[in-house]
Amino acid sequence: MSQGTFIGKAREKAREIKRNIFVLFLAYKDPRVPWYAKLFTLCVVSYAFSPIDLIPDFIPVLGYLDDLILVPLGITLAIKMIPKEVMEDCYEKAEEIRKKGKPKNWIAGALFIGIWVLVVIWAFKVCYRLFQ
Repeated sequence: MSQGTFIGKAREKAREIKRNIFVLFLAYKDPRVPWYAKLFTLCVVSYAFSPIDLIPDFIPVLGYLDDLILVPLGITLAIKMIPKEVMEDCYEKAEEIRKKGKPKNWIAGALFIGIWVLVVIWAFKVCYRLFQ
């Protein structure tokens, strides 16, 4: 496989993921979606829209695992939970939203920042106890 083909396929996959995020964003608001699917979809969309990752990208290899594995897996599972007719109705609307720009979910971002702050505090406490 040539590098150009790989890059083209990667770009197409990225476009598909972006489109599906917007479809899920719309589907979450639809009253025809069961509550458990809404809850899972809310988690997936919030995480995808969050400016903060659970695993920061600056951590080698692991930093990109959430973007490469967790987000697509969550999208796939959420799509399977939502009725097909809802998904079909939302695909057209998603294209319009995608063109306007991705909304940021600062609440989810604050949640992930809070988690990392707690992890850092915990790590400092452990190190402090070890070196006393």
